[in-house]
Amino acid sequence: MNPIILHLQTFCMHKLLGEQIVDVIIPAFNEEAAISNVIKAIPHDLVRNIIVCNNNSNDRTEQVAKSESAIVVNENRPGYGWACLKGIAYCTELQVPPTIVVFLDGDFSDYPEEMESLLMPIINQNMDLVIGSRALGDREKGSMMPQQVFGNWLATRMIKVLYGYIFTDLGPFRAITWNALNRINMEDKTYGWTVEMQVKAAKLKMRTCEVPVRYRQRIGVSKVSGTVKGTLMAGYKIIFTILKYSFKTLKA
Repeated sequence: MNPIILHLQTFCMHKLLGEQIVDVIIPAFNEEAAISNVIKAIPHDLVRNIIVCNNNSNDRTEQVAKSESAIVVNENRPGYGWACLKGIAYCTELQVPPTIVVFLDGDFSDYPEEMESLLMPIINQNMDLVIGSRALGDREKGSMMPQQVFGNWLATRMIKVLYGYIFTDLGPFRAITWNALNRINMEDKTYGWTVEMQVKAAKLKMRTCEVPVRYRQRIGVSKVSGTVKGTLMAGYKIIFTILKYSFKTLKA
């Protein structure tokens, strides 16, 4: 891209962001080989803090993240949700909390440089939650296992039937306002994290949308879809979460 055009786009994005403060939360379990790439690809000029939530790793994830000037918080209880909750807790303790939080994975399957696409609907259209949809975007061959594709299809159809909200993906790359995140009051500690956020957003009648994002094969082996046990547990938890909140009344 022409450097002048790129500079103008960056300038315009800064103007649009205005008083918005964007923090990034990255749950990471044994992502030593990938986490540096993830942090480097984040548009640093758009974010305040990059928070890597080291989830009981037994490799050098923490050291590598710190070497890239990320903030590292440690959560020794294993679980995707536990890691994300630790990142939220860190943001809560800041003197000035963020106004927008972006979540993405630490395996370099997402394209962090597409973050602007997730932020724009919040800034321009007053959205509460924006999901980066791999189903709508360009998905590299082999980047998602067949069971993941089917699971996303089934889960999003269930959400449509039970809650009347249309999603195409439960993708990890997402942006949410701090106010909406607090209203949702996330609770899941493991595999139901992403679907809980979307189900509660629907239940609370929040303004949501999706934007297409690219997706590539991750660095390393998935701890969930890469094992039979992980796949079965994730599938059960996702369906259980969708059904559970259909019977619950949430405080607006």
